[in-house]
Amino acid sequence: MNDHLIGLLLGAEKDWPEAFEAILAMVGPLEHAGEKHTLSSERLTIEPFRLDDPVRTPLVIDRLAHWYYHPREWLKKAALVNGTYLLNSPFTFQSMEKHSAYCAMVRLGLHVPPTELVPYKNPVDNVRWAYTAERYNRPFDLDTLAEELGYPLYMKPFDGGGWRGVSRINNAEDLHRAYDESGEMLMHLQATVDYEHFARALSIGPETMVMDFRPDQPMHNRYAVSHGFLSESSGSQTAAISRIVNAFFSWEFNSAEMLVKGDEVYPIDYANACPDVAITSLHYYFPWAMTALVRWSTYCVVTGRKSRVDLQTSRYFAIADDPDMSYDEKLTAYLALADEYFESDRYWEWCAEHLGHLEERVYDWVGSDDFDRILRETVASTYPPHEQDQFMGHFRGLIDLWLKDNAR
Repeated sequence: MNDHLIGLLLGAEKDWPEAFEAILAMVGPLEHAGEKHTLSSERLTIEPFRLDDPVRTPLVIDRLAHWYYHPREWLKKAALVNGTYLLNSPFTFQSMEKHSAYCAMVRLGLHVPPTELVPYKNPVDNVRWAYTAERYNRPFDLDTLAEELGYPLYMKPFDGGGWRGVSRINNAEDLHRAYDESGEMLMHLQATVDYEHFARALSIGPETMVMDFRPDQPMHNRYAVSHGFLSESSGSQTAAISRIVNAFFSWEFNSAEMLVKGDEVYPIDYANACPDVAITSLHYYFPWAMTALVRWSTYCVVTGRKSRVDLQTSRYFAIADDPDMSYDEKLTAYLALADEYFESDRYWEWCAEHLGHLEERVYDWVGSDDFDRILRETVASTYPPHEQDQFMGHFRGLIDLWLKDNAR
Protein backbone atom coordinates (compact mmCIF):
# COMPACT_ATOMS: atom_id res chain seq x y z
CA MET A 1 0.00 0.00 0.00
CA ASN A 2 1.31 3.43 -0.99
CA ASP A 3 -0.11 6.25 1.13
CA HIS A 4 0.35 9.73 -0.38
CA LEU A 5 -0.01 12.84 1.79
CA ILE A 6 -0.67 16.15 0.03
CA GLY A 7 0.33 19.28 1.91
CA LEU A 8 -1.79 22.45 1.84
CA LEU A 9 0.16 25.61 2.70
CA LEU A 10 -2.61 28.08 3.44
CA GLY A 11 -3.26 31.63 4.51
CA ALA A 12 -6.73 32.94 5.32
CA GLU A 13 -8.66 30.73 2.89
CA LYS A 14 -11.27 28.33 4.22
CA ASP A 15 -13.67 27.48 1.40
CA TRP A 16 -11.56 25.83 -1.26
CA PRO A 17 -9.43 23.77 1.18
CA GLU A 18 -12.62 22.17 2.53
CA ALA A 19 -13.79 21.47 -1.00
CA PHE A 20 -10.41 20.03 -1.99
CA GLU A 21 -10.38 17.76 1.06
CA ALA A 22 -13.93 16.56 0.36
CA ILE A 23 -13.20 15.76 -3.30
CA LEU A 24 -9.86 14.12 -2.50
CA ALA A 25 -11.71 11.76 -0.17
CA MET A 26 -13.78 10.64 -3.20
CA VAL A 27 -10.71 9.48 -5.11
CA GLY A 28 -10.58 6.26 -3.10
CA PRO A 29 -7.89 3.58 -3.28
CA LEU A 30 -6.38 3.40 -6.76
CA GLU A 31 -4.60 0.59 -8.55
CA HIS A 32 -1.57 1.83 -10.48
CA ALA A 33 1.39 -0.18 -11.79
CA GLY A 34 0.20 -3.24 -9.87
CA GLU A 35 0.07 -1.46 -6.50
CA LYS A 36 -2.65 0.13 -4.41
CA HIS A 37 -2.51 3.86 -3.64
CA THR A 38 -4.42 5.98 -1.14
CA LEU A 39 -4.42 9.76 -0.80
CA SER A 40 -5.02 12.22 2.01
CA SER A 41 -4.10 15.82 2.77
CA GLU A 42 -2.79 17.86 5.67
CA ARG A 43 -2.83 21.60 6.37
CA LEU A 44 0.80 22.45 7.00
CA THR A 45 2.02 24.48 9.96
CA ILE A 46 4.89 26.96 10.02
CA GLU A 47 7.78 26.26 12.37
CA PRO A 48 11.58 26.24 12.49
CA PHE A 49 13.20 23.66 10.24
CA ARG A 50 16.62 22.17 9.64
CA LEU A 51 17.82 22.10 6.07
CA ASP A 52 18.14 18.32 6.14
CA ASP A 53 14.79 17.64 7.83
CA PRO A 54 12.63 15.05 6.04
CA VAL A 55 9.39 16.17 4.38
CA ARG A 56 6.33 13.95 4.78
CA THR A 57 4.32 15.45 1.94
CA PRO A 58 5.53 14.52 -1.56
CA LEU A 59 3.41 17.34 -3.04
CA VAL A 60 2.56 20.78 -1.63
CA ILE A 61 -0.07 23.20 -2.92
CA ASP A 62 1.25 26.62 -1.92
CA ARG A 63 -1.04 29.60 -1.33
CA LEU A 64 1.17 31.51 1.07
CA ALA A 65 4.79 31.84 0.04
CA HIS A 66 4.28 34.72 -2.40
CA TRP A 67 4.13 37.05 0.61
CA TYR A 68 5.28 35.01 3.63
CA TYR A 69 8.99 34.34 3.25
CA HIS A 70 9.60 31.74 5.95
CA PRO A 71 7.38 29.09 4.29
CA ARG A 72 8.76 30.16 0.91
CA GLU A 73 12.25 29.21 2.02
CA TRP A 74 10.91 25.93 3.41
CA LEU A 75 9.42 25.17 -0.01
CA LYS A 76 12.78 25.78 -1.67
CA LYS A 77 14.46 23.45 0.80
CA ALA A 78 11.73 20.83 0.26
CA ALA A 79 12.21 20.97 -3.51
CA LEU A 80 16.01 20.99 -3.54
CA VAL A 81 16.75 18.64 -0.65
CA ASN A 82 13.72 16.35 -0.61
CA GLY A 83 12.45 16.44 -4.20
CA THR A 84 9.00 17.67 -3.12
CA TYR A 85 6.62 18.48 -5.97
CA LEU A 86 5.38 22.06 -5.71
CA LEU A 87 2.35 23.90 -7.03
CA ASN A 88 3.88 26.44 -7.71
CA SER A 89 7.64 26.80 -8.03
CA PRO A 90 8.87 29.53 -5.64
CA PHE A 91 12.08 29.80 -7.65
CA THR A 92 10.51 31.22 -10.77
CA PHE A 93 7.82 33.21 -8.99
CA GLN A 94 10.49 34.97 -6.93
CA SER A 95 12.87 35.71 -9.79
CA MET A 96 10.38 35.89 -12.68
CA GLU A 97 7.79 38.41 -11.52
CA LYS A 98 5.38 40.03 -13.95
CA HIS A 99 8.14 42.12 -15.54
CA SER A 100 10.25 39.05 -16.35
CA ALA A 101 7.17 37.23 -17.57
CA TYR A 102 6.43 40.10 -19.94
CA CYS A 103 10.00 40.02 -21.22
CA ALA A 104 9.91 36.28 -21.81
CA MET A 105 6.64 36.39 -23.72
CA VAL A 106 7.84 39.36 -25.78
CA ARG A 107 10.86 37.20 -26.63
CA LEU A 108 8.51 34.45 -27.80
CA GLY A 109 6.70 36.93 -30.03
CA LEU A 110 3.36 36.93 -28.22
CA HIS A 111 1.23 40.04 -28.67
CA VAL A 112 2.07 41.76 -25.39
CA PRO A 113 0.90 45.41 -25.55
CA PRO A 114 3.76 47.96 -25.66
CA THR A 115 5.12 48.26 -22.12
CA GLU A 116 7.67 50.64 -20.60
CA LEU A 117 9.36 50.48 -17.18
CA VAL A 118 9.84 53.88 -15.52
CA PRO A 119 12.16 54.71 -12.59
CA TYR A 120 10.97 55.01 -9.01
CA LYS A 121 9.07 58.15 -8.17
CA ASN A 122 10.56 58.41 -4.66
CA PRO A 123 14.19 57.78 -3.69
CA VAL A 124 15.11 54.24 -2.78
CA ASP A 125 15.88 53.74 0.91
CA ASN A 126 19.60 53.24 0.43
CA VAL A 127 22.51 55.47 1.46
CA ARG A 128 24.01 55.15 -2.04
CA TRP A 129 20.89 56.41 -3.79
CA ALA A 130 21.68 60.13 -3.86
CA TYR A 131 25.14 59.72 -5.37
CA THR A 132 24.05 57.05 -7.87
CA ALA A 133 20.96 58.97 -8.96
CA GLU A 134 22.84 62.24 -9.39
CA ARG A 135 25.60 60.62 -11.40
CA TYR A 136 23.73 58.08 -13.51
CA ASN A 137 19.96 58.68 -13.56
CA ARG A 138 19.01 60.45 -16.75
CA PRO A 139 16.04 62.82 -16.72
CA PHE A 140 12.99 61.68 -18.65
CA ASP A 141 9.68 63.17 -19.72
CA LEU A 142 6.82 61.10 -18.30
CA ASP A 143 4.27 62.90 -20.47
CA THR A 144 6.18 62.07 -23.65
CA LEU A 145 6.36 58.38 -22.71
CA ALA A 146 2.62 58.31 -22.08
CA GLU A 147 1.83 60.11 -25.32
CA GLU A 148 3.97 57.64 -27.27
CA LEU A 149 2.02 54.73 -25.75
CA GLY A 150 -1.27 56.59 -26.19
CA TYR A 151 -4.15 57.27 -23.83
CA PRO A 152 -5.82 55.47 -22.21
CA LEU A 153 -3.07 53.34 -20.73
CA TYR A 154 -2.38 51.51 -17.48
CA MET A 155 0.18 52.09 -14.74
CA LYS A 156 0.90 49.04 -12.62
CA PRO A 157 3.67 47.65 -10.41
CA PHE A 158 6.34 45.61 -12.18
CA ASP A 159 5.80 42.74 -9.72
CA GLY A 160 2.00 43.08 -9.48
CA GLY A 161 -0.37 41.05 -7.38
CA GLY A 162 -4.08 41.33 -6.57
CA TRP A 163 -4.59 44.50 -8.61
CA ARG A 164 -2.36 46.34 -6.12
CA GLY A 165 -1.40 49.79 -7.41
CA VAL A 166 -3.08 49.37 -10.82
CA SER A 167 -4.44 52.62 -12.30
CA ARG A 168 -6.22 53.37 -15.55
CA ILE A 169 -4.64 56.51 -16.99
CA ASN A 170 -6.97 58.57 -19.16
CA ASN A 171 -5.01 61.82 -19.31
CA ALA A 172 -1.93 63.68 -18.05
CA GLU A 173 -3.61 64.53 -14.75
CA ASP A 174 -4.27 60.84 -14.04
CA LEU A 175 -0.71 60.05 -15.10
CA HIS A 176 0.98 62.39 -12.64
CA ARG A 177 -1.37 61.57 -9.80
CA ALA A 178 -0.76 57.82 -10.17
CA TYR A 179 2.99 58.28 -10.52
CA ASP A 180 3.15 60.53 -7.45
CA GLU A 181 1.19 57.94 -5.46
CA SER A 182 3.44 55.07 -6.61
CA GLY A 183 6.12 56.11 -4.11
CA GLU A 184 8.78 53.39 -3.98
CA MET A 185 6.88 50.98 -6.22
CA LEU A 186 8.58 50.34 -9.54
CA MET A 187 5.99 50.88 -12.24
CA HIS A 188 5.15 49.84 -15.77
CA LEU A 189 3.29 51.97 -18.25
CA GLN A 190 1.36 49.69 -20.56
CA ALA A 191 -0.67 50.55 -23.64
CA THR A 192 -4.20 49.28 -23.67
CA VAL A 193 -6.07 47.60 -26.49
CA ASP A 194 -9.51 48.47 -27.83
CA TYR A 195 -10.73 45.02 -26.88
CA GLU A 196 -14.04 43.18 -27.18
CA HIS A 197 -13.51 40.62 -24.42
CA PHE A 198 -11.40 40.38 -21.28
CA ALA A 199 -10.57 36.70 -20.87
CA ARG A 200 -9.12 35.09 -17.77
CA ALA A 201 -7.77 31.57 -18.17
CA LEU A 202 -7.23 29.43 -15.09
CA SER A 203 -4.81 26.56 -15.77
CA ILE A 204 -4.19 23.65 -13.43
CA GLY A 205 -1.69 21.23 -14.92
CA PRO A 206 -2.89 20.44 -18.46
CA GLU A 207 -6.43 21.63 -17.75
CA THR A 208 -7.57 25.15 -18.67
CA MET A 209 -10.84 27.01 -18.24
CA VAL A 210 -11.17 30.26 -20.20
CA MET A 211 -13.69 32.58 -18.55
CA ASP A 212 -15.39 35.83 -19.52
CA PHE A 213 -13.96 38.23 -16.94
CA ARG A 214 -15.39 41.67 -16.12
CA PRO A 215 -12.78 43.53 -14.04
CA ASP A 216 -15.01 46.56 -13.50
CA GLN A 217 -17.63 44.48 -11.67
CA PRO A 218 -17.67 43.58 -7.94
CA MET A 219 -15.77 40.38 -7.18
CA HIS A 220 -18.91 38.22 -6.94
CA ASN A 221 -19.94 39.24 -10.44
CA ARG A 222 -16.64 39.36 -12.32
CA TYR A 223 -16.82 35.89 -13.84
CA ALA A 224 -19.70 35.81 -16.29
CA VAL A 225 -21.19 32.44 -17.15
CA SER A 226 -20.74 32.82 -20.87
CA HIS A 227 -20.08 29.86 -23.13
CA GLY A 228 -18.65 30.42 -26.60
CA PHE A 229 -17.95 34.10 -26.02
CA LEU A 230 -14.74 33.82 -28.05
CA SER A 231 -14.22 32.73 -31.63
CA GLU A 232 -12.77 29.28 -32.19
CA SER A 233 -9.37 30.80 -33.04
CA SER A 234 -9.15 33.24 -30.12
CA GLY A 235 -10.51 30.63 -27.71
CA SER A 236 -7.79 28.19 -28.74
CA GLN A 237 -5.14 30.90 -28.45
CA THR A 238 -6.15 31.96 -24.94
CA ALA A 239 -6.09 28.38 -23.66
CA ALA A 240 -2.78 27.72 -25.41
CA ILE A 241 -1.08 30.89 -24.14
CA SER A 242 -2.07 30.12 -20.55
CA ARG A 243 -0.50 26.66 -20.69
CA ILE A 244 2.55 27.87 -22.64
CA VAL A 245 3.31 30.49 -19.99
CA ASN A 246 2.94 27.91 -17.23
CA ALA A 247 5.13 25.30 -18.90
CA PHE A 248 7.79 27.91 -19.72
CA PHE A 249 8.13 28.88 -16.05
CA SER A 250 7.19 25.49 -14.53
CA TRP A 251 4.01 26.98 -13.05
CA GLU A 252 1.15 24.55 -12.65
CA PHE A 253 -1.59 26.50 -10.86
CA ASN A 254 -1.83 29.93 -12.42
CA SER A 255 -4.22 32.35 -14.12
CA ALA A 256 -3.59 34.48 -17.20
CA GLU A 257 -5.46 37.57 -18.33
CA MET A 258 -5.80 38.46 -21.99
CA LEU A 259 -7.52 41.14 -24.02
CA VAL A 260 -9.26 39.78 -27.11
CA LYS A 261 -10.34 41.61 -30.24
CA GLY A 262 -11.63 39.41 -33.02
CA ASP A 263 -9.04 36.67 -33.46
CA GLU A 264 -6.23 38.71 -31.88
CA VAL A 265 -5.20 37.85 -28.32
CA TYR A 266 -3.10 40.21 -26.19
CA PRO A 267 -1.74 38.73 -22.93
CA ILE A 268 -1.49 41.41 -20.23
CA ASP A 269 -1.08 39.55 -16.91
CA TYR A 270 0.06 36.00 -16.43
CA ALA A 271 2.14 35.65 -13.28
CA ASN A 272 -0.30 34.92 -10.47
CA ALA A 273 1.31 32.85 -7.73
CA CYS A 274 -1.99 32.55 -5.89
CA PRO A 275 -4.81 32.55 -8.46
CA ASP A 276 -8.33 33.30 -7.31
CA VAL A 277 -10.27 30.09 -6.57
CA ALA A 278 -12.74 31.37 -3.98
CA ILE A 279 -16.22 29.92 -4.23
CA THR A 280 -17.69 33.43 -4.04
CA SER A 281 -15.59 34.46 -7.07
CA LEU A 282 -15.58 31.40 -9.31
CA HIS A 283 -19.08 30.16 -8.26
CA TYR A 284 -20.20 28.29 -11.42
CA TYR A 285 -16.59 27.34 -12.25
CA PHE A 286 -15.63 26.37 -8.70
CA PRO A 287 -16.51 22.63 -9.02
CA TRP A 288 -14.35 22.32 -12.14
CA ALA A 289 -11.40 24.10 -10.47
CA MET A 290 -11.48 21.87 -7.39
CA THR A 291 -11.88 18.70 -9.46
CA ALA A 292 -8.98 19.68 -11.72
CA LEU A 293 -6.77 20.47 -8.72
CA VAL A 294 -7.53 17.06 -7.18
CA ARG A 295 -7.01 15.28 -10.50
CA TRP A 296 -3.63 16.89 -11.19
CA SER A 297 -2.40 16.42 -7.61
CA THR A 298 -3.47 12.78 -7.66
CA TYR A 299 -1.81 12.14 -11.01
CA CYS A 300 1.46 13.70 -9.87
CA VAL A 301 1.82 11.80 -6.60
CA VAL A 302 0.53 8.41 -7.77
CA THR A 303 2.57 8.31 -10.99
CA GLY A 304 5.68 9.69 -9.27
CA ARG A 305 5.97 12.72 -11.55
CA LYS A 306 9.19 14.58 -10.80
CA SER A 307 9.37 18.33 -10.31
CA ARG A 308 11.55 20.40 -12.60
CA VAL A 309 13.64 23.07 -10.91
CA ASP A 310 15.58 24.08 -14.01
CA LEU A 311 13.94 25.70 -17.04
CA GLN A 312 14.37 24.81 -20.71
CA THR A 313 13.96 28.25 -22.21
CA SER A 314 16.35 27.58 -25.09
CA ARG A 315 13.84 25.18 -26.67
CA TYR A 316 11.24 27.95 -26.76
CA PHE A 317 13.74 30.53 -28.00
CA ALA A 318 14.79 28.26 -30.85
CA ILE A 319 11.20 28.35 -32.09
CA ALA A 320 10.97 32.11 -31.50
CA ASP A 321 14.08 32.70 -33.62
CA ASP A 322 12.96 30.61 -36.60
CA PRO A 323 12.31 33.15 -39.40
CA ASP A 324 10.42 30.62 -41.49
CA MET A 325 7.65 30.03 -38.96
CA SER A 326 4.47 32.11 -38.81
CA TYR A 327 2.95 33.30 -35.53
CA ASP A 328 0.35 30.51 -35.60
CA GLU A 329 3.02 27.90 -36.33
CA LYS A 330 5.12 29.13 -33.44
CA LEU A 331 2.15 29.06 -31.09
CA THR A 332 1.45 25.47 -32.14
CA ALA A 333 5.09 24.52 -31.55
CA TYR A 334 5.12 26.24 -28.13
CA LEU A 335 1.95 24.38 -27.19
CA ALA A 336 3.57 21.08 -28.18
CA LEU A 337 6.37 21.83 -25.71
CA ALA A 338 3.79 22.69 -23.06
CA ASP A 339 1.88 19.47 -23.67
CA GLU A 340 5.15 17.57 -23.42
CA TYR A 341 5.91 19.26 -20.10
CA PHE A 342 2.46 18.49 -18.68
CA GLU A 343 2.34 14.97 -20.19
CA SER A 344 -1.09 15.98 -21.45
CA ASP A 345 -1.96 12.87 -23.49
CA ARG A 346 -0.81 10.52 -20.73
CA TYR A 347 -2.62 12.59 -18.11
CA TRP A 348 -6.00 12.43 -19.81
CA GLU A 349 -5.64 8.70 -20.54
CA TRP A 350 -4.65 8.06 -16.92
CA CYS A 351 -7.59 10.09 -15.58
CA ALA A 352 -10.01 8.21 -17.82
CA GLU A 353 -8.68 4.89 -16.50
CA HIS A 354 -8.32 5.74 -12.80
CA LEU A 355 -10.53 8.74 -12.06
CA GLY A 356 -13.49 8.15 -14.35
CA HIS A 357 -15.80 8.03 -11.33
CA LEU A 358 -14.75 11.38 -9.92
CA GLU A 359 -16.91 13.81 -11.90
CA GLU A 360 -20.12 11.96 -11.01
CA ARG A 361 -19.14 11.89 -7.34
CA VAL A 362 -18.35 15.62 -7.43
CA TYR A 363 -21.66 16.34 -9.14
CA ASP A 364 -23.59 14.58 -6.36
CA TRP A 365 -21.57 16.39 -3.70
CA VAL A 366 -22.11 19.85 -5.21
CA GLY A 367 -25.85 19.23 -4.89
CA SER A 368 -25.54 18.11 -1.28
CA ASP A 369 -26.09 19.80 2.08
CA ASP A 370 -22.35 19.61 2.79
CA PHE A 371 -21.50 21.79 -0.21
CA ASP A 372 -24.28 24.19 0.71
CA ARG A 373 -22.81 24.40 4.22
CA ILE A 374 -19.44 25.51 2.81
CA LEU A 375 -21.22 28.10 0.69
CA ARG A 376 -23.25 29.40 3.66
CA GLU A 377 -20.20 29.65 5.90
CA THR A 378 -18.21 31.45 3.21
CA VAL A 379 -20.99 33.95 2.56
CA ALA A 380 -21.40 34.52 6.32
CA SER A 381 -17.68 35.28 6.69
CA THR A 382 -17.50 37.46 3.56
CA TYR A 383 -20.59 39.69 3.56
CA PRO A 384 -22.41 41.75 6.23
CA PRO A 385 -25.53 40.13 7.75
CA HIS A 386 -28.02 42.31 5.87
CA GLU A 387 -26.55 41.18 2.50
CA GLN A 388 -26.17 37.47 3.17
CA ASP A 389 -29.60 36.33 1.98
CA GLN A 390 -29.11 38.24 -1.27
CA PHE A 391 -25.73 36.64 -1.93
CA MET A 392 -26.88 33.17 -0.93
CA GLY A 393 -29.60 33.46 -3.56
CA HIS A 394 -27.07 34.73 -6.10
CA PHE A 395 -24.55 31.94 -5.58
CA ARG A 396 -27.12 29.16 -5.18
CA GLY A 397 -28.61 30.22 -8.49
CA LEU A 398 -25.23 29.93 -10.20
CA ILE A 399 -24.49 26.56 -8.60
CA ASP A 400 -27.95 25.32 -9.65
CA LEU A 401 -27.11 26.43 -13.19
CA TRP A 402 -23.87 24.39 -13.05
CA LEU A 403 -25.85 21.36 -11.84
CA LYS A 404 -28.33 21.79 -14.67
CA ASP A 405 -25.63 22.22 -17.31
CA ASN A 406 -23.67 19.20 -16.07
CA ALA A 407 -26.57 16.82 -15.47
CA ARG A 408 -25.99 13.38 -16.94
